[in-house]
Amino acid sequence: MEENQRFRKVCVFCGSNSGHRDVFSLAAIELGNELVKRKIDLVYGGGSVGLMGLISRRVSEGGCHVLGIIPQALMPIEISGETVGEVRIVADMHERKAAMAQEAEAFIALPGEFS
Repeated sequence: MEENQRFRKVCVFCGSNSGHRDVFSLAAIELGNELVKRKIDLVYGGGSVGLMGLISRRVSEGGCHVLGIIPQALMPIEISGETVGEVRIVADMHERKAAMAQEAEAFIALPGEFS
C-alpha cells in the first residue's frame, strides 16, 4: 500500500440494475478499475446483477477483495447465478447498512437506491 493512501476498503452503494443509460454502467466499471489500480477492497450490497454486478466483478477480477453484504430476502432478487467474492448474509436492511459501515472506511454512491 502506498504511504499516502488513505483507504483500504471502500463501500460503494449502487443499484441492482444498470439503469437506462450506458453512462451508469461505464461509471461502475471505471470506478472498479480505479479501485483495482489503487488496490482498494470493495464492500457493496452483495448483488451479482446490475451496477453491483459490474463493479464487484471488475474489482474481483483485478485481484482485490470483495465483500458483499445482502439481506436474506434480497438474495433471489439481487443474485443471479454465482456470487462475487465473499458474501455475508444478514437479516435485514438495517443490519446490512450497519455491517457496511463497520467494514468500510469510506463511501461512494453511484446511481441506484440507498435503502
